[in-house]
Order: sequence, then C-alpha cells, then structure tokens
Amino acid sequence: MLPNAKNQGGNRMKAEIIAVGTELLLGQIVNTNAQYLSRKLASFGIDVYFQTVVGDNPARIREAIEIARERADLLVFTGGLGPTQDDLTKDVLAAYLNRGLSIHQPSMEKIEHMFSSRGIHMVESNRRQALMIDGCVPIDNEAGLAVGNGLSEEGTHYLLLPGPPREMKPMIEGPGAEWLRSILSTEEPLYSRILMFAGIGESTLEAKLIDLIEAQSDPTIAPYAKEGEVAIRVSTKAANEADATAKLDKTTADIMQRVGQHLYAREEITLEEQVVQLLRASRRKLSTAESISGGLLAELITGIPGSSGEYSGGVVTYTNEMKHKLLGIPMAQLEGDGAPGAISESTAAMMAERVRQIGDSDFGVSLTGVAGPAQAEGHPVGLVYYAVAERGKPTAVFTGHFSGTRAIIRIRAVKAALYQLWLKLSEQ
Repeated sequence: MLPNAKNQGGNRMKAEIIAVGTELLLGQIVNTNAQYLSRKLASFGIDVYFQTVVGDNPARIREAIEIARERADLLVFTGGLGPTQDDLTKDVLAAYLNRGLSIHQPSMEKIEHMFSSRGIHMVESNRRQALMIDGCVPIDNEAGLAVGNGLSEEGTHYLLLPGPPREMKPMIEGPGAEWLRSILSTEEPLYSRILMFAGIGESTLEAKLIDLIEAQSDPTIAPYAKEGEVAIRVSTKAANEADATAKLDKTTADIMQRVGQHLYAREEITLEEQVVQLLRASRRKLSTAESISGGLLAELITGIPGSSGEYSGGVVTYTNEMKHKLLGIPMAQLEGDGAPGAISESTAAMMAERVRQIGDSDFGVSLTGVAGPAQAEGHPVGLVYYAVAERGKPTAVFTGHFSGTRAIIRIRAVKAALYQLWLKLSEQ
C-alpha cells in the first residue's frame, strides 16, 4: 500500500485529478482540463498533489481510484460520463463504493426534450447520461446532457464532471463550486490576492523573494509564470475578510519592497490588457512597426476586445525593402558599407518614430532583431532592439538579449517592449 498522504502537509485539503479517456493517452486530444481544474481548486485552498490519466478500462479506472483514495481527500474526475459503452466512470466508482445507479429525473427529462424538440429518435444508451450514483448530489450541466455527481464517503470526496471543456468549465464555476464550498464549510474560508509582474523573469523574481517563500506558512506565496509575465498568488485562511486583508497586506508589502517596480496589476490580467486599459484611461493611441516579431505585438493588442479605440494600426516590415517603402527609412541606413543596418538601435528608433507619425498616434513601438535559427547581419540569435516613441518626447531605445526557441524569443521580446510602454503610461 502507498503511504497515506492525506494527513501530510497541514490542514489544507488535498486533491487528485483523474482524467478518463483513452484518447488522452493516445495524444488525440490535449488534457487542458487538468490545468483549468488545478487553478480553480487552488482558488478554494485545495492543493492538487497528483494528476492521473487513465484509459477507458474498468480495471485500470478502479486501480486509479484505489491509489488516489489513499493519498487525496478529494478525487475530481473528468470524462467518462457520456452515452457510450466506454463511458465508465460512474459505473466503476459506483461499484467501488458498493452503490447503485439511478436515473436523475430532471436530467432525463432534459435529454428527452432535446431529442423530441429536434425530431430525432433517442437511442436508449442516451439514458446513461442521466444516471447518478445513489446518494450523490447532482451537478447540473447547462451546456450538455451528462449530469455531474458529487458525493462524500468515509472522509473522501468525489466530484465527477464531463470531459468536454465547454461543459466542464461552467459546471465547476457554478454548481460544482457550490458543492465544493459545502464540503469546505467547516473550514475557514480562503482569501487570495493576485499580483502580476513584468520586466523580470520568474527565476530572478523568486531569487529576490526566496527567504519569504521558504519561510512561508500563512499567508502562502505561490509564483507561476508565462512567457514575459510572472504571477504571484498570496493566500490565507481567516475567519473574516478584515483579518485576511491584514495578513495579505503585510505579505504584499514585503513583496512590494523587493520587486514593486515590476508590479503591473493586482488582478490576473495580461500585460497587453493592462496597457490597453492605460491607453484608454489616458485617451491615447498606439501604432506598431514590427520586424522580428512578425505582427505578434499587433496580434496581442488586437486580441483584446474594444482595442480599436486605442490601436491605430501597425506594419510588419520584415525586409529592408518594406522598411524603406512603408516607413520611409533610407536604404543607406539599412544597407551598404558603414550602414547601421536593419538590426540596430537607430533603425529601431526610426521605425517607432515613423509609425507613430504615420498613425498620428501618441506612441509608436518597434521591434527589430534576430530570432534565429542563424545569425543575421553578424548579430547573435536573441539580440533584439525595441523602441518606444512618444509624441513630444525623445525616443527610448532598449537592447534585449533573449534565449530560447525562435517562438520564445519573439514573445519575450514583445513582452519586453510592452513593459517599457507600460512604464511610460504609468508615469502619466
């Protein structure tokens, strides 16, 4: 028998996510549910210690349940609730717990109505989606037909959710969240605060906070990163919001003293979202000129709903000819003996200034450099020049040395440029 991990690591509830589906093992679909559920459970103060993927095989599903039950307080299943014979999650768990399966009548009526309203004959197997394990709480599925299950037995909790993300996500956000609150009702509520940082890597940020992280007990400090951004979740359990705020404020102040200059938001939003918000608040506009990033900066900005009010537009001037034709940069600047070249501080500055003028914008941002796989103009892979031109002020040019794959270099360069723009907007 595996060591019982339930009582290790303090009083926080421990969870294991069990994704059921042979298609996951074969790589036919990606298990994005586990990532989503891990973050959602963390927001409740539930630690996910393990993630398991198991195929549509009753013996192996049962084995996964037996192992998880020894080391977790909460088992969250995704998948295996559908109408076909290989949808076995409820059947296996019911047998494991020596419980029966019964039709949840509201779900059955919903299924019958769906088929009749569309004039489609209902195959008998569709009734399986309305089955619930006896004694469980129904977790309603507004986006689909398979009802979820929530039940507790002998100190272990089980939450069964469908596999399709469009069904699973609304369930865990709504009725699933209500069920989780019910099993956590005897504990103090968890309060969390998100701090978003840019212009600093995860390892550097962690190094500046390492003594706080290693000494943490309450509140807890959990950093996690995406390319070009780092988030810190500060969490505590408290009897009320006032007590929680006092504890969170103290830890936040300690963090801010170390890395406060890199904090761009106190909510979980991207750097480009924050930049658009600041542009909107100051009624300013942005234009972009990109070479190395190939339009990635424009894509991030325009991916934000309503950004047309803050973004005038941009150009991708990948070749010297396009830099000359679209931005009017002299060929003598770009090519020839003694020319600074396309990959240079002065070209980055010209690109930002010209695109700002063309777009009649308040800011122009440019990027030029080497993403690889080989050197260019004698410059190493990862060298990037990026500039921010502001109406009525000198243009600022920055040099970046980024590592990673071609794709990683590009996204890191774009985020670095956005960070410098954010700094300028924060000064307003």
